[in-house]
Amino acid sequence: MSLLGSNSAVRLVMLGPPGAGKGTQAERFARAHGIPRISTGDILRETVLAGSEMGRAAREVMDAGGLVGDDIMTGIVTERLSRPDVGAGFVLEGFPRTVPQAMALDGLIDRTAPLVVVDIEVPEDVLVKRLQIRKICGTCGWTAPPGTTVCAKCGGSLITRTDDHEVVVRQRLALYGRTTQPIVDYYESRNTFRSVDGDQTEGSVAADLSAAVASVLGGTR
Repeated sequence: MSLLGSNSAVRLVMLGPPGAGKGTQAERFARAHGIPRISTGDILRETVLAGSEMGRAAREVMDAGGLVGDDIMTGIVTERLSRPDVGAGFVLEGFPRTVPQAMALDGLIDRTAPLVVVDIEVPEDVLVKRLQIRKICGTCGWTAPPGTTVCAKCGGSLITRTDDHEVVVRQRLALYGRTTQPIVDYYESRNTFRSVDGDQTEGSVAADLSAAVASVLGGTR
C-alpha cells in the first residue's frame, strides 16, 4: 500500500539532468505505489513501432536527425494519460522538457489531486563520472545499475553509449541546463515543487523522494 494512503492519487513529475537517476527512482517509486511509470522515451518508441499517425510523424522527425517537437510529444503523452491505469496516479519521466510542454500538461490534468514536481540535483562532476561508466541495453535502451551484466528487462547485452564521453557529456549537461532551467523556474514557485539531493545512495534518494512527495500531499491519511 502507498505510504500516502490508498485514496491519494500520486501525480509525480521527475526532473533532473542526465545521470541523476531519474529512471531508477521513477521505476522504484512507481512500483512502491502501484502506479505506472511513464517514460517518454518508452512511449515514444512504442508509438513509433505502433505506426500510428503520431508515430509516423515522430519517425519522420527522428529519421531526419531532428528533435520531436512539443505538439507531437504532447499528443503522445495525452494519449498515454487517457488510459485507465493512471486513475490512481502516475510518475512522468522525461516530460515536460520545455515550458510549452509544462503548460500543456497543466491543461491535461484535472485538479482532484496536485501535480508534484521533484527535481533531483547532482553536482556536474558527479554526473560526468556516472555517465562515463553507465551501461545501457543495446536492445531496449534500459539503463543498468552499476554491477549489472545483462539487461533485467529483456536479457539483452549492455553497451556504453557512444555519447557518454567527458567532452560530449559536459556538452549534454550544458544543453540540459539551458533548456531545462526555464522548466524549473516555471515550477519552483509552486508549493508542490521540491528538490532532492541526488548525490546519495539509491536508497537514500528514494527515501528523500518519498518524504518530499509526502510533504506535498500531507503524509499518510
